[in-house]
Amino acid sequence: MSDFPPIPRAPRRQPVFNLPGCVLAIAALLVLVHMVREWVLSAEQDIDVLTLFAFIPVRYHLPEFGFFSETGLGPRLWTPVTYGLLHGDWAHLGINLIWLAAFGTPLGRRFGAVRFALFYAVTAAGGAAAHYITYPEGMVPLIGASGAVSGIMAGAVRFTFAPGGPLSGQSRGGSSAHQPAHTLRQGLGDRRVLMFVILWMGLNLLFGLGLDMPGMEGVQVAWQAHLGGFMAGFLLFGLFDPIPRAAYRP
Repeated sequence: MSDFPPIPRAPRRQPVFNLPGCVLAIAALLVLVHMVREWVLSAEQDIDVLTLFAFIPVRYHLPEFGFFSETGLGPRLWTPVTYGLLHGDWAHLGINLIWLAAFGTPLGRRFGAVRFALFYAVTAAGGAAAHYITYPEGMVPLIGASGAVSGIMAGAVRFTFAPGGPLSGQSRGGSSAHQPAHTLRQGLGDRRVLMFVILWMGLNLLFGLGLDMPGMEGVQVAWQAHLGGFMAGFLLFGLFDPIPRAAYRP
């Protein structure tokens, strides 16, 4: 018999990207779309992409106006979602990817791929709706994942501060991303949630007053789409959440 202790097993190698597959898939799609637009398409072809897939409010009022005349009904149906796959430049894309990774990770683990993708689409549409309400005859194409990312942020806020959630400071065992979420009443009654919502709303109102983000000076920020996506995510979270609610105790 050997007196030597058993050789310890090497620790498991940690994955390079510790993100849910649904978040990685959407991030990869956003990067791929931008790569094709930047490095493959000509300027004329990219204009066609914007015409077909960016959200342009005036399209719903003047469908036969100018270069909108060739697009038909289709873009009026899908552009409230597909605009969230397009970006102005790499900085715009990079900022959205950072926020997507930060807030999409706990939400993706909770929702799973199908619910997460549907939530992304619905909150993107919420952002487009808010933009349309404020600019019903706007001709400037709306692009960017910010509306959907804002909705994902709002969805994460609904459960990350709840008891046992990732930011609650109250461990209950198991995955913190699968603890029961706040109800709307509980969420708005939680000072941390309320402060987060107020700060987010206030920051976007500053964008509306002309505040520039570092590295994006002079870029027009569609702050209404941010607010619309956030409100859609905060209010509609319960329709997508697969985790049963805890009993409410005021």
